[in-house]
Amino acid sequence: MKLHVLPPSANSHGCIALIRHCKADIEIIDAMGKTRSEEFLKINPCHTCPTLEFDGDDAGAIWESNAILRYLAVNLPGGEELYPADPKMRGKIDMVMDWRQTGMYACIPNIAYCIFGMKVSEEGAKEDFAKLLTEHFPVLTDVYLKETKFCFSDTPTIADLAIAPALTFLKARKNFWAKVPEAVKDYHARVLEAFPDTKENFDMLDGMCTGYDGDGANAEP
Repeated sequence: MKLHVLPPSANSHGCIALIRHCKADIEIIDAMGKTRSEEFLKINPCHTCPTLEFDGDDAGAIWESNAILRYLAVNLPGGEELYPADPKMRGKIDMVMDWRQTGMYACIPNIAYCIFGMKVSEEGAKEDFAKLLTEHFPVLTDVYLKETKFCFSDTPTIADLAIAPALTFLKARKNFWAKVPEAVKDYHARVLEAFPDTKENFDMLDGMCTGYDGDGANAEP
């Protein structure tokens, strides 16, 4: 198998971390600048990363980071450590991952996609950050992390790999990051530290965000 990634992308980081954690024999390919190429579109017509390409002619591929995380965790030796087979625990992990995708992450683009040169709404950034503070972070800290170091677990799972790398995006606006609750910052650091083999990738995004000095970088939340 091959995993096509954008090396600084938070959405790629969880899948990279899982592969390295499990010491899996999967080739990780830098797809930066190639996702609109004819060759890549044959693999993934949605032109997104990460994309997991299966071996063999016409073997196909899957994309969307959470789908790949689940597939790899189920199929790689050692993956059960990050995605326990217990149905109730799996249900909780799936719930958190769905919350990440439909709730928390929806607040990220207006705040941080300016680092990619994309047009964002400054008013939307403030509204989305307020939603993180009042709605999403309390769920993370007071429900998912209420009694455990990681989401419903004393050890990291693929739910944490879905959430934590994306929190780095908030560093694109230093005054926003300053308002992030310490419990969220501690969780973010704890997850990334649990996967040292992916530090280089985590640091890429961190550097892009902390080094951003364009429009909105100094805005108040």
